[in-house]
Amino acid sequence: MADLPLRPVPTPKQSYSKDKSGRGEQPYSDHSSFDSYHKVKNEVVPFCDVYLDNSNTISLLLRPTDPTPSNYSLDLKSKPDKNLTHWIDFKTEILKLAQNLKLDGWQNIPVECAQHIGVERVSGALTNAVYVISQPTFLRSISSGHEDQHAKNSSDKALLRIYGHQFNQLIDRENELRILKRLAQKNIGPKVLGTFKNGRFEEYFHAKTLGAEDIRNIDTSKQIAKRMRELHDGVELLEQERNEGPFVWRNWDKWIDRCEEIMKILDDSVRTHEQHGILRNWKTRGFVCGVEWPQFKSAAEKYRKWLNDYCGKENIRQNLVFAHNDTQYGNILRLLPENHVASFTPPPLLPDNTYKNLVFIDFEYASANTPGLELANHFSEWCYNYHSPTKPWLCDTKKYPSLEEQKVFITSYVTHRSQFNPRMPIISEVNNLKRSYNFGLSNSQDRSDSVTNLGCSTINQESLLQEPLDELEVQKQVLELLEETRIWRAANSCQWIIWGIVQAQIPELFNTSTTHNLDRTVEAGIAAIPTSCTGTIEQTTEPFDNAEVTEHDEGYDYLSYALDRALFFWGDLLSLGIVSKEELPSELIERIKFVNN
Repeated sequence: MADLPLRPVPTPKQSYSKDKSGRGEQPYSDHSSFDSYHKVKNEVVPFCDVYLDNSNTISLLLRPTDPTPSNYSLDLKSKPDKNLTHWIDFKTEILKLAQNLKLDGWQNIPVECAQHIGVERVSGALTNAVYVISQPTFLRSISSGHEDQHAKNSSDKALLRIYGHQFNQLIDRENELRILKRLAQKNIGPKVLGTFKNGRFEEYFHAKTLGAEDIRNIDTSKQIAKRMRELHDGVELLEQERNEGPFVWRNWDKWIDRCEEIMKILDDSVRTHEQHGILRNWKTRGFVCGVEWPQFKSAAEKYRKWLNDYCGKENIRQNLVFAHNDTQYGNILRLLPENHVASFTPPPLLPDNTYKNLVFIDFEYASANTPGLELANHFSEWCYNYHSPTKPWLCDTKKYPSLEEQKVFITSYVTHRSQFNPRMPIISEVNNLKRSYNFGLSNSQDRSDSVTNLGCSTINQESLLQEPLDELEVQKQVLELLEETRIWRAANSCQWIIWGIVQAQIPELFNTSTTHNLDRTVEAGIAAIPTSCTGTIEQTTEPFDNAEVTEHDEGYDYLSYALDRALFFWGDLLSLGIVSKEELPSELIERIKFVNN
């Protein structure tokens, strides 16, 4: 089935060292064939063997008072005046850490001035705590009269990311850093400035996160499609990634054991009607997966086998692209025009290139997947409003894009033809200039696609230099991608269902020997709150051993998220004929969510 270009298997294997690019600033250009490249220096991203504890401060941060998209993410939450000592201590540790990591511009700030640095939470994501840290204003004004050129080119702000409580369970951070290095070589996403035991510092973008309604805008949707196509074209998969298969199933295999431990407790609670903290309220809605765990797991494995048989394992392998895998609206930024260095102001983008103002961030789940899986993930995110004051976990399938809206997106994806060649050597001299205002891929090698009819796509390497596709070929590829999206959608749901289960806070698990030696300090009392979607973690200061936790406390209701997504999953399996209604409980049938487009 559908199309999208098969990345040729790379001949040279990329290094897994901690080298990081030293990206200079580039002048903006609408037509430069080099504006997606930068000079890569053999720099090592500094690491500090320190754990940064934010547990005494994060629960004090205020929620936004205006739940409108204009206040979402990268809009900053102010700090409360109380518990000032905790904040000063937190800021002091941040400053010391930034100085140990030799972050530009932070070396000369006296430790006694730590209380004056800005530390503001970025409203957002469900996995991490993210802050914008800024140098003291009075120090910036003092130095402004005699700063050197290097200082002018360095930002007085940085992004601080503190990993969430399940980061060892969910994400391979070492692999994530390796991926971020590869992305940096293509000028995609933020530069990693330094890392520590439970987080990292990143380059700060002056930008605005898209809101739930923004991605439904037809023009914005087309722009997202173009950026998605360039990401798929622009980062070549490693041979190991291609051989390991779709990342969605690798996540499933990695998380499944932990998920089973949790589900045993949850299913037992539903069966016995026990009253346990977080279990007390949600259990009245039934089993988290809609059925007991063994039945859900069996159905997922049956679907996985069907998918492999239907598409063919080798076709799937050849069809894999480098995918973001989490293109929810909070992970897409629109750069603001103030984001420039010193006196450099980029000229306005030409109408056809306004998509270059969009930037994908948060590549925690980025790796090899099929184009259909990536599209299914994005379209499914249309169903969510993580800022809903009542049901931020709700999967509202009535908001799933219509067939026409899907066609608009996929047509833009198929027809977007940039000039980026993923095999092209890194360019050097041209990149000693200022960093491109694009902050991302803007050019990609022209190519057209040859496809199969089995839900997977291939590319003819000789077609890379062909003329743009004719209308009939575009229509053919759009229809094939629509089908590929439909059949891979349940795989995407599988991943996020067990993600929600693993994220949930289950007190009983902390009193057993099955915790896989997770860091108790990291785990104690953490509960993510989705005030927006580019990153935050809410924490309580009381350990789970002693605290009664409910789904309506400061934490995000992961179990309701998992259950609602399971209803979507079962609808797809019924539509695909993987299971029949006779195999499912009647009370589940009445609640299943179907998408018929």
